[in-house]
Amino acid sequence: MRPLIGVPTCLDARERWKPGRTYQYIDIAYARAVAEAGGVPVYLGLGAEPEALVARLDGLLIPGGDDLLPATPYPEAVTLDPAPAEQIAFDTALLAAAQTREIPILGICYGMQLLALGRGGRLHYDIGTDVPEAGEHQRGEAERHRIEISAGSRLAGIFEASVIDVNSRHHQAVADPGDGLRISAEADDGIAEALEGDAAAFCVGVQWHPESLEPLHRTALFGAFVAACAEHSSPPDR
Repeated sequence: MRPLIGVPTCLDARERWKPGRTYQYIDIAYARAVAEAGGVPVYLGLGAEPEALVARLDGLLIPGGDDLLPATPYPEAVTLDPAPAEQIAFDTALLAAAQTREIPILGICYGMQLLALGRGGRLHYDIGTDVPEAGEHQRGEAERHRIEISAGSRLAGIFEASVIDVNSRHHQAVADPGDGLRISAEADDGIAEALEGDAAAFCVGVQWHPESLEPLHRTALFGAFVAACAEHSSPPDR
């Protein structure tokens, strides 16, 4: 059976879509990438019990989202577009349940950052402020930059390469991956571009957006993720 892969949606708690209503939304590219790789994408809506949802899944994909907020204020010039607290709590609970069950996890952008925070890690809440010597990471959709993948990492095996070009549309990044996670790819300026778990279970976070890249790139990462989910697939009588 094709593995079921949960994908939580983003929450519009500020009535940006329509006044007087709260919407959940997501870029269809995530579901398409999962389906192309042989998985069955399932949207996970807020309001359901995270543990009950994860109990039915073979894998969890935490997609990109809005900003995570620092504990102390940043300079006024820094613009933060915060993810709703309700969404962060829901996604964090999903991750915790997925890690307890040891099902495969793929975190993208916000998802990678949330993975790190859940393990006690730290973020650069604004790269320009925290790492002023770093390059620009909020680039145009068509722009690419080089990242170097750590030798011997799961990611190096997935891409069969030590250097790849990726897209980049973030201004926050992982500063410390936290317990049981390690940085497995960096940009030329030292900004973390990927992390992965030390355990055997598939647990990978990437800072770029593979769902928006060319098919060959999507095939490598989503293919490896879905294959890992298939190995952990629940019995047919789920």
